[in-house]
Amino acid sequence: MSRAQTTGKVLIAGAVIDLLLFFYGIARRSYLAIALPVTMAMFAVTALTIWVGWTMMTMEEEDDEPPVAPEGA
Repeated sequence: MSRAQTTGKVLIAGAVIDLLLFFYGIARRSYLAIALPVTMAMFAVTALTIWVGWTMMTMEEEDDEPPVAPEGA
């Protein structure tokens, strides 16, 4: 089994455990079970937005015109 397949199995197992814990928290009517994933999703979207904005802000602008070859070349 390759390393990628092993990593995939670990990710799937972790996601299943996470989903089961979420359903357990919902069954106990724990509002923390809803608040934590929503908070983490909000942080993830905010971090992604900041990263995209930073990348766009620091990106070098390119000219729209192609470079002109020197005459005689």
